[in-house]
Amino acid sequence: MSYPPVLAREFYQRPTEVVARELLGKLVVRTHPDGVAVLRVNEVEAYLGVDDPACHTSGGRRTARTETMWGEAGHAYIYLVYGLHNCFNVVTVGPEQPEAVLVRGGAVVKGLDLVRARRGRRVGERSLTDGPGKLCQALAITREDDCVDLCSPESTLQICDDGVVVPEGRVRRVPRVGVDYAGEAVSWPLRLITDSMV
Repeated sequence: MSYPPVLAREFYQRPTEVVARELLGKLVVRTHPDGVAVLRVNEVEAYLGVDDPACHTSGGRRTARTETMWGEAGHAYIYLVYGLHNCFNVVTVGPEQPEAVLVRGGAVVKGLDLVRARRGRRVGERSLTDGPGKLCQALAITREDDCVDLCSPESTLQICDDGVVVPEGRVRRVPRVGVDYAGEAVSWPLRLITDSMV
């Protein structure tokens, strides 16, 4: 299987909500010693930086964990939640503008057997990658992948564009998950979901 073009850095150097919308339908390609797995993105969440109470960098917070978010767009930001689950984000906008899109879910396009082996063979196909922790387990994404350049042709983690466009009418915009602490931002419709892969 040959892969379509890797998204250029310019794709990510735009407003985060635009990047989030256009990530729907794109391909996450993970190359690993075990093999290659490819997912088509069907769920994302946008995090809008210092002015977003739900974002790790809200109010200008800058820590060792979030340093990747403060850097160049087009890099992977990987963090651990509950000490158990990795979450895969893409950094957007540009240096000193710490925003990102969380890739919450996708549909397996290639490497189904590999994904099943990682997730457990009894897991139903629809449940293999329908959450950020599940997605990272399925693709063997860990904290070691933090700050990986998604735009590099040599990268083992990339996002590619094969020309699929998700119609606006097939996109649902709802509040984000697990941000009850975020005040008014709890209701912001920054979680985008689609069931359309054509």
